[in-house]
Amino acid sequence: MYAIEVKNLYKNYYSDKSGKFAGIGKKTDIENDSNLVPLQGLGAGISFDVNRGEIFGIIGPDGAGKTTLFRILTTLILAESGTATIDGFDVVKDYKKIRKRVGYMPGRFSLYQDLTVEENLEFFATVFNTTIEENYELIKDIYVQIEPFKKRRAGKLSGGMKQKLALSCALIHKPSVLFLDEPTTGVDPVSRKEFWGMLQKLREQGITILVSTPYMDEATLCDRIALIQNGQFLKIDTPKNIVSQFADTLWAAKSNNMHKLLEDLRKDEQVKSSFAFGDSIHVTVDNGQLTVDSLKKYLIEKGHENITIEAIEPTIEDCFMELSTTQI
Repeated sequence: MYAIEVKNLYKNYYSDKSGKFAGIGKKTDIENDSNLVPLQGLGAGISFDVNRGEIFGIIGPDGAGKTTLFRILTTLILAESGTATIDGFDVVKDYKKIRKRVGYMPGRFSLYQDLTVEENLEFFATVFNTTIEENYELIKDIYVQIEPFKKRRAGKLSGGMKQKLALSCALIHKPSVLFLDEPTTGVDPVSRKEFWGMLQKLREQGITILVSTPYMDEATLCDRIALIQNGQFLKIDTPKNIVSQFADTLWAAKSNNMHKLLEDLRKDEQVKSSFAFGDSIHVTVDNGQLTVDSLKKYLIEKGHENITIEAIEPTIEDCFMELSTTQI
């Protein structure tokens, strides 16, 4: 039995009122698209499963549908169609049982800002009829880092400390499944690294973790990932497998005029895609269809100087961009 099992889940906030889709799944028009079969006349939903003791990442930009999915799975809102189970319990019929079995850390810091660190933790322990002492071993590695500030009000903590407190509160009742919605957004790089180290230790204790993030570099820290955009999954696999399936030639290009470079690359019919990545532009081309020398010649004719083009290995972000331009 999977820890999480989702079948054809669909949620559209705007429906037909604005004509704009926002949610998860895919709105369909049966009259205009005979290849799509709408569920209950609504749309085609998303499906996936998460193994027990797995760190499963939902990777995508803001507005992709990550929070909507998490709120459905943690029984906070209802989907319009489809089913989902947590540890075999239905998110609609068995919502009370699920709430006792899951821990949820929302994207926004949602603890009581006027309560101290210690008071927040005691409150959440009381809600679940447990105590800090009973499950202290589960949160020990995390809590020892904020214990020196246990008398400080939560609203006065730094971003990294708030993150650790929120995680401790989500774990205090010893959940079997942990939902973390963009837990490292706005947190400094050191705290991000520490946080992922904590997640690895929690997984070793048998806790299943579903985590969402807009940071593509965090995808490699998950066992499996689902790339999501506009409420749809582009691909589900291990990070290594997704990168290995990148089929095109990938180059990093630079010149003396980066803005014009991006424009000129996008005008070249032999270039499949070009996107700004840091201080360079990542260019994809069909294998064998375009050479570095011919591309340089084209750019020189366009007035570029100090041109450098080198082959590079793709990252998860490159794979995401490739999939998003071909599937959405």
